[in-house]
Amino acid sequence: MVEDRMKRIYFKFYKETYKSSQIDRKTKELIAIAASLGFKCEGCLQGHVEKALQYGASPEEISEDIFITMGVAAASVVDQSDILSERMQLKLFE
Repeated sequence: MVEDRMKRIYFKFYKETYKSSQIDRKTKELIAIAASLGFKCEGCLQGHVEKALQYGASPEEISEDIFITMGVAAASVVDQSDILSERMQLKLFE
C-alpha cells in the first residue's frame, strides 16, 4: 500500500544504515533485534536474528539483547504508571 517511489527511498535509507561505520554489523543487528521487538515487527525480528547469527552473534548474546529489551519495556510500564499516578495524585501503596 506504499507508493513505489517511497519504497525506493526507504530501501535506500535502510541499506545506508547497514554500511560500514563505527558500529560493527553484529552490533547493528543486535540493535535491530531490540528495535524489532519494541516496534513489534515480526518479519524484521526473524531477519535480524538470522543476520545477527550470520555476523557472529552467539545465541547467548541474542538472549541477553532480548533480556535488555524486556527490561526497557518493563521500565516503560513503571514510568508511565508513575507519571499517571502523580498526575492523578493516586497513592495506591504507602
